[in-house]
Amino acid sequence: MTTSKVEIKVPDAIGVAVTDEALTVELNDGRTISVPLAWYPRLLHATPEERGNWRLIGKGQGIHWEDLDEDISVEGLLAGRQSGESQASLKRWLERRVKG
Repeated sequence: MTTSKVEIKVPDAIGVAVTDEALTVELNDGRTISVPLAWYPRLLHATPEERGNWRLIGKGQGIHWEDLDEDISVEGLLAGRQSGESQASLKRWLERRVKG
């Protein structure tokens, strides 16, 4: 028996919106994907201004928030992957924000 490899093209992000409840990403294949903001604690704890300060990276393969040191890939969003940040790392990040 032979198997054939299926090649999946991950679409590029072309637009991003972040509300208090969700991260929504518009894709260049016509789809829009929305995930709970709680999946990404740094975005959840960010100010509206910080959430709005994003840029596309890798020609749309990901999104970067400079103020938050957060990167999210389109592939990860489509796969349903939540933030992999440890609780200890998030705690240190939150403590630095308070002191900042």
